[in-house]
Amino acid sequence: MGETKRRNTSASTTVKRRSKIIRASVGLSARDLQALTPPASVTELQRAIEDDEGQVLAAYREPYGGQWLVLAGLPIQIVEPTPYQRNVSDAHVKKLETAIGKIGRFLDPIIAVRMPKADHAARYWTPNGNHRLSAMRALGAKSIVAIIVPESSAAYQILAMNTEKAHNLRERALEVIRMYRELARLDGTNAMEESFALEFEEPALITLGLCYEARPRFSGGVYHPVLKKIETFLAQPLSAAMNIRRQRAQAVLELDEIIVKHVEALTARGMTSPYLKNVVVARVNPIKFRPRAAAPLSFDEAMERMTKAAQKFDPNAIKPDDLAKAGGPPPEAE
Repeated sequence: MGETKRRNTSASTTVKRRSKIIRASVGLSARDLQALTPPASVTELQRAIEDDEGQVLAAYREPYGGQWLVLAGLPIQIVEPTPYQRNVSDAHVKKLETAIGKIGRFLDPIIAVRMPKADHAARYWTPNGNHRLSAMRALGAKSIVAIIVPESSAAYQILAMNTEKAHNLRERALEVIRMYRELARLDGTNAMEESFALEFEEPALITLGLCYEARPRFSGGVYHPVLKKIETFLAQPLSAAMNIRRQRAQAVLELDEIIVKHVEALTARGMTSPYLKNVVVARVNPIKFRPRAAAPLSFDEAMERMTKAAQKFDPNAIKPDDLAKAGGPPPEAE
């Protein structure tokens, strides 16, 4: 019997390991979290919580940035979601309600900020915890434990860290426009729209949010890729920028009306693909056929070209094979 050949396994079994990024240690040690006396602003917040019939459990500095926080129990009736965030998912609330009831423990504090009111008692807004709050209310809880951030303005930034439930495009856009409107309403808010880039995530969501408000069944996912390339945050105060956003949303809605007519014409020809609107929008997208070296189009330039192309578009130019080529993952749920 011939000598058994030894397989060269070095190439096939060697696993490339990602080089580990070594970062310098940052933040506070565990013993430093309560090493200092809370500043006057935190002490004042603690007194306010007690006046609101709450119970302060601890004041400490969070370990990354060293910012002060207050852990407290709050009467559940004075806690409410921020007025601009997405609506709750009934299925998610039911799941949390079942889990909390089954284990008999509430272990995940919500995040809250105290919002004093001139005409009535203070409220505590939760930008991250509305589903847990709803579940506790459904269970009949009298109170809820919250990590309270002293700076009320942080309510807008905390939404960026909200991982309680995955957003779809419609939810993200509506959340952003509600936040936008609330920030614009605040007295003395002259900050530029571009200064809220973290809170708003991306400029296209502002315009899309207005579209969804005007037309709840709007197919935002069809236009989102185009808007992401032509939208920028505006260097104007929110109140002035809102007028521009309304004009942009109106332009998108007017374009959509033309696109919908083309889709109806294709449907009348017996085409029933879920990608009909995607195919039409792709045919009139001025960016898709633009040379890479060309200067980027502004929002107004792109929408003007897109609208003119849509007006000249001939639905008969779409063939069944075009729809087959457009196959892929289903369009994102709106």
